[in-house]
Order: sequence, then structure tokens, then C-alpha cells
Amino acid sequence: MNTYTVTFFGHRQIEHPFEVEKRLDKLIRELINNKEYVEFLVGRSGEFDQMVSSTVRRVKKAVDDANSALVLVLPYLTAEYTNNKASFENYYDEVEIFDSRHFRSAFTERNRSMVDRADLIICYIEHNSGGAFSAIRYAEKKNKKILNVASAGKEYNYANI
Repeated sequence: MNTYTVTFFGHRQIEHPFEVEKRLDKLIRELINNKEYVEFLVGRSGEFDQMVSSTVRRVKKAVDDANSALVLVLPYLTAEYTNNKASFENYYDEVEIFDSRHFRSAFTERNRSMVDRADLIICYIEHNSGGAFSAIRYAEKKNKKILNVASAGKEYNYANI
């Protein structure tokens, strides 16, 4: 089975969330409908990550979701996950705990690993700072395909995703 991996990165706060959610919905539907199997990798660090997770879940319920998985990738084992493991496992199709050797760089290492796995990166980037911006800079160096859903009015060629 051909797995198409989509990774998401975005700023913690979102301007115009309804517009961004519409763009995400359309992209996710297109991916599920046109790829053999889609693995959606997401973190859990802010509004964008939460929006992505809820949008993927909603789209999966609306269409045949047997060809996709929503995967939470945590930078390290957290007390929140440990104390609520069943809830996490009910919400996400899979939960991965990234094994970082250095706590201080856990997010950066996890993000780079997610970029390395990705066939496509969907991001919400509006300013040149923060972890999401750094992840996208790394993705650009790796020549990854990147779609920024923060770009107002931009139409995407869905045949190329």
C-alpha cells in the first residue's frame, strides 16, 4: 500500500479561523479521496494543531476513512498523556511518542522527523519566528512540498498534492 504522509505545522494562534478551517477541510477531503492511504501527522501545541485534528476527524466521518489515519506525534511522554491515555487513544488513530535524547531540543527534533517523513506539509505561517516557522525553513531546505493555508485568497492546484 502506498502511504502518503501529510505533516502539519502552524502558529499557536490563528487569525480568521473559519477561512483557515475551510481551506483545511477542502485539502483533507481531496487527499483522502485521491490517495491510496493518507497518514496525517499532527502535534498538539496550539490552535492550529487542534483545528487540524478536529477537521481531519470531521472529514474522516463524512467520507470513507478506511484509507487514512490521524497520528498524534508527541515530542516526549507527558503527564497529560499518561493520565489520559484512553482519551488520547480514542481521539487519535495512533499516538507516537518521539524519543528525544535531549529534552531542550525535543520539539525541534520531533518536528524535523515529521518533516523528513512528509510527502506534503500543510502549514499556517504568518510571521518569521517560532517553532512552526523553523520547521518550514527546514522543510524548504529538504525541498518538501509546502502549502500555507494562511495565504488568503490563494487557490491550490489539488491535482498536484
